[in-house]
Amino acid sequence: MRTTLNIEDKLIDKASKLTGVKEKTSLVRLGLEALISRESSRRLAKLGGTEKRLRTIRRRRSGDRLHGSR
Repeated sequence: MRTTLNIEDKLIDKASKLTGVKEKTSLVRLGLEALISRESSRRLAKLGGTEKRLRTIRRRRSGDRLHGSR
């Protein structure tokens, strides 16, 4: 779908420099994908649910298995 957008040159330039993406269409697509991802994460976090029957997950300490110690 073709759409005409009015976006400040400074904003496009900054996004291009930060991402290395030069094509404006790609910049807009990546920006929209990032926005969708961020907002989806926020909505999920807002649900704030818990699973009371979930078993505690055993966590490794920072040195375990990373450097061969056990």
